[in-house]
Amino acid sequence: MSINHFELNAVDRAAELQGKGASRRLRKQNLVPAIIYGGNEEPTAISIKLNELVKSLEFEAFFSHILTINVDGEEHQAVIKDLQRHPAKGFPMHADFQRIVKGQKIHMNVPVHFTGREDAPGTAAAGVLSTLVSDIEVICLPSQLPEYLEVDVSGMEIGDLFRLSDIKLPEGVVIHELELEDGHDRTIVNMQPPTVEEVDADADADVDADEVPATEQNDGTDENKDSE
Repeated sequence: MSINHFELNAVDRAAELQGKGASRRLRKQNLVPAIIYGGNEEPTAISIKLNELVKSLEFEAFFSHILTINVDGEEHQAVIKDLQRHPAKGFPMHADFQRIVKGQKIHMNVPVHFTGREDAPGTAAAGVLSTLVSDIEVICLPSQLPEYLEVDVSGMEIGDLFRLSDIKLPEGVVIHELELEDGHDRTIVNMQPPTVEEVDADADADVDADEVPATEQNDGTDENKDSE
């Protein structure tokens, strides 16, 4: 397996090996229950070796790549659509995969990478770069699926912002939200002014007074008393 190619080995689960009880038994055998659906075929219930899936999940690209799933020697091209993890321990408990059909467009959420943060004039002026998305849903043919979308923020000044429509998209890729009739060309990143804390002058004056040594606050009474 490389970062550009992900392959999982799976076995077909017979009908009697499905259900909550069967899923628990599979997990005790270090197997993860999963399903492949879509296309013109019936859903296929499978189980995947836990260690193989965990290793693949370490790569961000796994979530935006066409995957090869070997089910009892038969290859299936698919993308991961849903992953259920243990709420406390975080290990995968179930996975949903969608079959890839040649020539049929797919909807996928792909990561967004913001580059050039340190070179931005706004950063040099102590501005705060605020990123408002981590991934975006795109529509494209499987062969055109990008690993991620890149947004160059190196030219951003304080007060600048980028919207969805400002993203440079690979050929054949469109942003799902912008294709909707009621879609909103929302902001994805902006450069905010530096945060300045307000200073309470009266509070500072009180603090200064409290810090003055007692000898410096003497009203002169003791000095007059000595002169008597």
